Amino acid sequence: MSPRPLTPAARIAIAIGAAGAAAFAWGSLVERTRWTLRRADVPVLPAGAEPVRVLHLSDLHMAPWQRDKQEWVRSLAALEPDLIVDTGDNLGHERGLDGIRRAFEPFAGIPGVFVNGSNDYFGPALKNPFSYFGGPSGIVKRAKRLDIGALHAYFAELGWRDLDNTATSLDLRGTHFEFFGVDDPHRGYDRLDLITAAIDELRADDPLGDELWPDAASAVAERRPTVTVGVAHAPYQRVLNSFVNHGAQLMLAGHTHGGQVCVPGFGALVTNCDIPRQQVKGLSVWRHGLRTAYLNVSAGLGTSIYAPVRFACPPEATLLTLVPAA
Repeated sequence: MSPRPLTPAARIAIAIGAAGAAAFAWGSLVERTRWTLRRADVPVLPAGAEPVRVLHLSDLHMAPWQRDKQEWVRSLAALEPDLIVDTGDNLGHERGLDGIRRAFEPFAGIPGVFVNGSNDYFGPALKNPFSYFGGPSGIVKRAKRLDIGALHAYFAELGWRDLDNTATSLDLRGTHFEFFGVDDPHRGYDRLDLITAAIDELRADDPLGDELWPDAASAVAERRPTVTVGVAHAPYQRVLNSFVNHGAQLMLAGHTHGGQVCVPGFGALVTNCDIPRQQVKGLSVWRHGLRTAYLNVSAGLGTSIYAPVRFACPPEATLLTLVPAA
C-alpha cells in the first residue's frame, strides 16, 4: 500500500521545520564561533593629535573549556592597541576566570579600563528565551554568585582601572583622556549621582586641569587636549543621557549581544534594554538635548552556556581608531 501523499499544509510545515533546524544548526555550530573583528574610525581627537587604537571587548561569558575563543582573543594582542576597554560580562561559569586569564594574558601592560556586567556577579541560569520579547530580562534569584573579587584582582594585575561608579584619567599618545563609568545598569547597580563628584574630584587632582568642560572652546586653548569617554555594561537610555550631559564625546557599552538572533534585512528582534533597536550594535551617534556623542555597542564575543546560538549576528570584538575631528 503506497503512502498517502502529503497535503500542501504538511509540506509547508515540514519545510519550515527543516529551515528552523538548519538555522539552529548554523547558529549553534558555526556562527556562534565565527569570531569577527569590526573596525571603525571615530573622529573625537583634537586637531593634530596622533591616532589612538582602542580595543573594545565585551560579553565573553567565558567558560574554562572554550579554548578556541581564548586563543582568538589572545591573537588580538597583535593589533597593538593603545587601550583596552572591557564592558563586562566576562564570566560565564564559576571557573570562567581560568579562561579569562588565558585569553587576556597577552594584554598585560597595555592600559585598560573596565566595568562590571551582571554576569561578573552571577553565573548563568536557564531562562525562557521568549521572555526577552516582553522586555529586559529579570533577576534570577537562583543564579550562583561568582568571585568578582578575584576577577577584579586579576584586572589589577593587568594594570586595568575599575570605572564602576567612578572616574579616572590616562594620557595616550599625547592626548589626555578622562574616563567615567557605572556599575551594571541592568541590575540597577549604576550610581549616576556619583559621577559628577567623581569627575570634579578627578579634575581637582589634575595639576594641568581647570573647571571647564573638555568640549568648551576656551578649554581647548587653555588646557591640554582632552577627550571624555563614558563606559557602561548595559546601554540604558538613562545612562547614555547622563553620560552626554556630563560631557562624554564617546561612549562604549555591551550587554545586548547585538540581538544575538537577528533576521537578515531586519536586524535584532530584542535588545534586552531600552536602547532603540537600530542602535543595538555598532557605532552610531547618540543625541540628547543639544549634545551628541559617539556610541559603540559591542555585539560581544559570547553567549550564555544555556543559549549557545547566534544567527545573523556573529560574535565580535571592535578596534576603534580614534582620529582628529574634521
